Amino acid sequence: GMGWALLGVGLFLALYTLLRHGLRRAPPPRALPALHGRTAIVTGERRAPVRCGPASPCPALTVLLRSTGGSGGIGAATALELARCGARVVLATRSALRGEAAARRIQTETGNPEVQFMQLDLSSLQSVRAFASAFLRQEPHLHLLINNAGVSAGGKTEDGFSLPFQVNHLGHFLLTQLLLERLQSCAPSRVVIVASSAHCAGRLRLDALGRPPPGLWPTFQDYCDSKLANVLHARELATRLQGTQVTCYAVHPGFVNTELFRHAPLWLKPFLIPLAWLFFCDTAEGARTTLHCATYEGLERFSGRYFSDCHLQEPWPPARDDRLALALWEASERLVGLREPTGSPSR
Repeated sequence: GMGWALLGVGLFLALYTLLRHGLRRAPPPRALPALHGRTAIVTGERRAPVRCGPASPCPALTVLLRSTGGSGGIGAATALELARCGARVVLATRSALRGEAAARRIQTETGNPEVQFMQLDLSSLQSVRAFASAFLRQEPHLHLLINNAGVSAGGKTEDGFSLPFQVNHLGHFLLTQLLLERLQSCAPSRVVIVASSAHCAGRLRLDALGRPPPGLWPTFQDYCDSKLANVLHARELATRLQGTQVTCYAVHPGFVNTELFRHAPLWLKPFLIPLAWLFFCDTAEGARTTLHCATYEGLERFSGRYFSDCHLQEPWPPARDDRLALALWEASERLVGLREPTGSPSR
């Protein structure tokens, strides 16, 4: 009895390990170039749990969304590698406690003292403007802007927009515009926007941007809409930056096993955790496509395009719609106060 039970457990663990290594055979990471003298911003947002229940229903898929905080998860992994390459790195995140701790940890691990925290709350347009103003006063250079932060929790911001759409798109849109002149003066420079394959389910309602979408699972839909906006943002930004030596890229980091699973319902954890261990990549692997688009030589001709697993990929058709990209840009300008409500089209 006991011997058979132990044998069964041993066989199960052996099969599980073989499956894990067979299903998740990540290629070795590419060597990154030296980045001495380059300055990078990596944005981050502490992720709140997504509440599931009768009052706020959401599908199980919602808890599978990757975590991208700059003080933890993919953002920290991205900042760590940039610092390891010698870059000056600004961790721009909401939580001072977590951001300062992450900056100290990266300094210690890399031996690079040029890592610092600056407070940025993307759910507040006032905070975005204050951060940009402080950064431009303090830092003479900017070569890499990594728009990495993302949230999948529901709620409304102080500006009256839905939380996912403002943090994931509108806040980054405003930040990019406020820092664009510095990026241009330091060219060649790059903007990397962390999107998601969830953009395939996005449906932008231009007359109701920033308002929670209708439907059974509004939080999940809102997240997907914001990710479609990310891909379209990169597309239109590239069009406007032609000839400036500032290029931009949208990336899907993959499905990453992060601390987000702490917030999953208890009944779901026994299913999610083994799935995550088998199929999901770790945060270092999740940062690879961002780092590829931030540093790899020869990508300039692909500005505005979408990358996954360090390779160029075609996004879903709505994310390739140039008219939708332009309409989103102009609507975003109005929502963040960069364009008069009755402003005429740019082109």
